[in-house]
Parts: sequence; structure tokens; C-alpha cells
Amino acid sequence: MSHRQVLQALSGLLLGMFVSMLASTVVSTSLPVIIHDLNGDQVAFTWVVTATLLTTAISTPVWGKLADLFNRKLLFQLAIVIFVLATAAAGFSQDTTTLIAFRAVQGIGAGGLAALSQVLMADIISPRERGRYMGLFGAVMAVATVGGPLLGGLITDTLGWRWNFYVALPFAIAALVIIQRTLHVSVLVKRTVRIDYLGIVLLSTAVSLLLVWISLAGSSFDWWSTETVLMVGGAIIATILFVVAEMRVAEPLIPLTLFRNLTFTLAVIASIATGIAMFGASVFLSQFMQLARGATPTEAGLMTIPMIAGLLLASIGVGALITRFGRWKPFLITGGVLLIAGSFLLSTIHYDTDFAVVSLYMFLLGAGVGMTMQNLVLIVQNTTNPTQIGVASSGVTFFRSLGGTIGVSVMGAALAARVTELVADRKDDIGAAIAGLGDQASVWAAQLQSGTIPKVSAMPETLRVVFEDIYAQGISHAFLIAVPFAILSLIAIVFLPNKPLLRMTTSERIQASEADFATVSVPEGMDALSATGTVTVNADDERVDASPEARADRR
Repeated sequence: MSHRQVLQALSGLLLGMFVSMLASTVVSTSLPVIIHDLNGDQVAFTWVVTATLLTTAISTPVWGKLADLFNRKLLFQLAIVIFVLATAAAGFSQDTTTLIAFRAVQGIGAGGLAALSQVLMADIISPRERGRYMGLFGAVMAVATVGGPLLGGLITDTLGWRWNFYVALPFAIAALVIIQRTLHVSVLVKRTVRIDYLGIVLLSTAVSLLLVWISLAGSSFDWWSTETVLMVGGAIIATILFVVAEMRVAEPLIPLTLFRNLTFTLAVIASIATGIAMFGASVFLSQFMQLARGATPTEAGLMTIPMIAGLLLASIGVGALITRFGRWKPFLITGGVLLIAGSFLLSTIHYDTDFAVVSLYMFLLGAGVGMTMQNLVLIVQNTTNPTQIGVASSGVTFFRSLGGTIGVSVMGAALAARVTELVADRKDDIGAAIAGLGDQASVWAAQLQSGTIPKVSAMPETLRVVFEDIYAQGISHAFLIAVPFAILSLIAIVFLPNKPLLRMTTSERIQASEADFATVSVPEGMDALSATGTVTVNADDERVDASPEARADRR
């Protein structure tokens, strides 16, 4: 494909990804306001995010497997429809339970968009050439990630937060039309299709039990309790049964043979930390800006631009360098170091930390994500059997989403526990601040006792300073959890086999492998080859004519 043809094919794919990211990021800055208006607490806040991440993680390998069996273009369009309709339905929520339910359905579509975009890209662009086009994905990511929160904050402050859920609809319609007209991929060879339904159920059970336990333990029940034994035990049993099932079914959801590939195994480990950094930062930095610095949703969107700038510059710059020089490992190692630095430094911030310093920390974390996120999928696609590109790509994306989901759950649980502890420790300061509010004392006392996440920016000065300090300490404590995972990610990256990037697309590799098979398996194919010389067949160095005519005479 020419450069122009590639750009035309990518246009619909890029717009589909933009729809997915815009619908997610436009809500991010308004989540504290949404949860406050729906009378939700910190657990509800965490689950509004976690529900989407959970179903995204679970559905990603399912979409990846379907991509190896069905029309990938049609699946991508279906994912867009599911995602946008669920997003729009979430705008009608009247309580946090309904919102969480629609966000869970939204995650099913998001899983398809995340998995299929990588697979479709591999269909039309070779690993070696993909870097020059990664800048386009980086630009789309930056526009959606920067513009989404800004637009969401502006809509929340003017029209109301419900309109954030409807803004992606016109973009989704445009994406469907453009994809239909511009994206043309090769049709897969038809074969008998067997869906691993048992694997889907067991994987969903294992992941769901684990996340429910992480979210509720320590608040709804003790860490060491009967509920913990049942949930953790159930998750372990479901995981064991899932592994056994995957070894027996004809079309496994996640083929365990993939883990024989060292590149795939290490990339999965490295992706977990990337997911935690990416999802954790997007969720809790927004909370930090609004709850620890008193920013409005619009201001919070502006204040996270340094992280997006780091992600954009790293993604575009590193992609271009990889295409030019064909070397990827030094950039991945640098990205792993930046993940550690960014996560650790963000764990040291306070409510009065100079914003220039916080911006630097966010930039480092964003650059680390930009250098590792897409390139881990790239090197896996580079070494995987072309007939398993779908499950391999979605496998890395799945574990990145799973890592992000578990990370957000753990960080949210740690934040909630830390805030509860700090509120108890500063009970006297809070009481003194409320006592000095006069007629408003009873109003703020009732709001704080309700358990709903407070709107810190609307608090009186004396009370606001106390809660800004409390939430800043809680959020910085949550970021500390990401540090050991980032270290593990760097170790995995260091041991990745440094294999050169291929110059063939997935479709070309499949065609080449089919041609090779036909050549060596069909006699007519062998006869079509011209002689290349003589072959030694015995110790006396007797030479045998290898021409097609001679082979026919010997037959």
C-alpha cells in the first residue's frame, strides 16, 4: 500500500479510536461532580471507573479471538455502536448503581476498540513502518485526552454533566461511515468456528471476584474474614479451572502456547505496570486537582496537560526513531525508567506543592507511558505467528487493562482507607473549622457525615484547607502503590529478546507462509522450481542432478 492508501485506511480507524477516547476523557474531570450529585461515596467513585475497566479487560481477549475468526472491520464497527450507545444511556442515570451498570456495558465496546485497532493496524502496516504512523495515533490520543477533559469541564460548568455522555454521538456516526468507505482488509479463510464460552465465564468470574474483594475489603468487611476466604478462594478456583479449560478446548480464549514465546510473556508483565500508570494517573490526578487543589472541572482538565504533552511527544518521537533506525529496546528501557520516576515522584506531592514541580512529575509519567504502551504490542506482533495476531495483540492489551483495573481498585481502596484514617486523626481540626462557620456549620456537618465525596472547591476557606491536605496525602499514598509494579516492568523490559522488526504486514506474512507451504507440500510446486545446483547424497561425494526433468526421470 502507498503512503496515501495507508492514510486513507487509517482515517476511519483513527476516528473510531478518537470516539472511544473522547467518550471516556470527556467524563473524567466531571466524575467528582457526578458522584457528588448522585450521592455516591469513594467506593462508588472507584467502581464507576473500575466497572468500565473490568468489562474492557474481560472482553478484550474475546474480541481478539473473534478477530481471528470473523470479519475484523465489521467487529470494529459493532464495537463502536455498543460503546457509544452505552455511553449515551449512562447520561440518563439517576443513581450510581445505574451509572455503574451502563459504564460496564460501555467497557465491552471499549475492549473491542482497544483490541481490534491493534489487529487492523497490523493488517495494513508492517512492524518496521508502523513507527512513522504512530505519531497519528499519538496526536489523536493527545487531542482526545487534552480536549476531552477541557470540553467535559466546560460542558459541566455550563450545560450540566449529563451532556458529556452525548457529545461522542456525531463523531461515532462519522466514524462508521468513514470506516465503511476507506478501510479495506483481506477476508479471512472461512473455517469452523468454536467459541470458548466456558473460558469466557471462568475468566469473568475470576477477575470479577478479585476486583469486588479488593474494592470492599477493609470497608464493608475485614481483610481477614469469611467474605475474603470465599471471594479470594473462588477467584483462585476459577483461575485454575480456566487454565485447565484452555488446555482442552479447540479454540482457547487465550492460547497458553503463547506463553512459550518469551517476548509475549515478558511484554505481558511489562504491560501491567503501564496499565496501572495510565489508568491510575487519569483517574486520581483529576481527583487531586479538584479535591486537593480546589480546581473546577475545567481547570482540572487544563492542569493535566503536562502529562498528555509527555505522552504525545514520547509517542511521536520514539515512533519516528524506531522506524528510522529499526531499534526499539533502548526506548522501551528509557520508558520503564520514566514510569518508575514518575510514579515515585507523584507519591511525594502535597496540596501546596508548587504546580511547576507537579507538572514535571506528570510529564515524566506521561513520557514513560508513551514510550512503552504501543511499543509493547508492536514487538509482540513482530514475533507472533500471523494467524494468532488477534489473540496475541488482545492478550497484551488484556493484561494492560487488567493491570489498570486492579491498580485503580487497589489505589482507590488505599485512598478511601487513608482518607478515613486522616479524617479521624484530624477530627479536632475539622470540628474547630465547622464551629467557626456560624449558620453554615450544621449544613457542612451534615454533608460530611453523609459519606458523599465533598465538593472541596465550594467549602469555606478554613474547612477547605484541611480537606485539601487530607486528600493530597491520600492520593499521593495511592501513587506509591504503582512504584513496585513499575520496577517489575523495567526488569521484564530489560530481558526482552532484542529481535529486529519485520518489514511485512500480517496479510503479507500469511500469504508468504501459504506460498511456502504450497511449495514444499505439492509436487507440482516443487517441479516449478528451477535447479539451484547439485546435492551430496553419499560419502563418495556423488552428485545428483536436481533439475525437474531429472527428478521426473528418477520417478
